Amino acid sequence: MPSETEHSTGRAAERVVIDPEGPLLMEGPVEIRLPDGTTACSDRFMVAVCTCRRSRRYPWCDTSHRRRTRGED
Repeated sequence: MPSETEHSTGRAAERVVIDPEGPLLMEGPVEIRLPDGTTACSDRFMVAVCTCRRSRRYPWCDTSHRRRTRGED
């Protein structure tokens, strides 16, 4: 029986974290194929992928579109 991090094919499973209030968090490095056929690559150990498409750095989430709550600087 494979471990929790190993897929039935013998390859290590990729870990993705879904946060309903934020971006899709993926363990990197990551290569994303965009709808126009181009590819975006990130070599970071954890990558925030924008799911709302409002980020200035799409497909990466930069939180530029999020409201700041009172008291944040």
